[in-house]
Amino acid sequence: MATSASTDAIVQIDLMEDEAIDIDAAALQLAALDHPDTDLSPYVAQLNAFTESLAAAGVDAETVEERAQALARVMAGTFGFSGDRNQYDDPANADLLRVIDRRRGLPVSLTILYAAAPRRLGWRVDPLNTPGHVLARVGSETDAVLIDPFNDGRIVAADELAALLRGVLGPATVPTIEHVTPMSNRSVLVRLLMNQASRAEASGDAARASTLYERMTVIAPAHGQGWWERARLLLHAGDVSGARCSLSAMLEITRDPALRTHICSALDSLSGRD
Repeated sequence: MATSASTDAIVQIDLMEDEAIDIDAAALQLAALDHPDTDLSPYVAQLNAFTESLAAAGVDAETVEERAQALARVMAGTFGFSGDRNQYDDPANADLLRVIDRRRGLPVSLTILYAAAPRRLGWRVDPLNTPGHVLARVGSETDAVLIDPFNDGRIVAADELAALLRGVLGPATVPTIEHVTPMSNRSVLVRLLMNQASRAEASGDAARASTLYERMTVIAPAHGQGWWERARLLLHAGDVSGARCSLSAMLEITRDPALRTHICSALDSLSGRD
């Protein structure tokens, strides 16, 4: 499936091994698609400044708790990053250029910054697949603390995690390993784009949402939801051929029998509608 000129710049993300993706640099590239005349050099310099400040602040940090505290001091204290509680749904909160400009963002965009800087120092920090509110894990599976970049890097205790999950998933929710599973770098970028797309569609801008889903399919073609949502919006816009192409691409990467049946049914329903 051909990409538009605006998406050519991010094709390289799909070509990279997941562990080779610098999530903050990749998120900058995604944001730059909406700001084509912006010089990214000052933003790259900012990313380097975060790492340099953390190297100085965390020079004596040996335990995961000390590293988590140093990370919060740098990102929230020195550079002033915090969650945007007043305008949570502002699209700027998921645009990394504007996040860096405003020092405000969503849990996922702030977690990208919190994870990328320490990784360049060799620290292990992973964004977690926490529903509704991305958290970060500093350390390994067996020696770790959870932090909340949206709330100034505050350490999240086990009871607080349980309360957060109950608030999103229901009062009977019991935390399981899937709720604190590290996301791949591509999955983090997909979640960032999903936030942008859902907000665009909620505001009535279906064309913008479709563009964002297209970007999702470019950087993570194996992620089926991007193809499905794009097909839905293309069909709504009357582009039956485009919807069929998107569903066909999804079918190529889907191995789940039930989902394949669902996709085939959707394709059958489009037969003769060109």
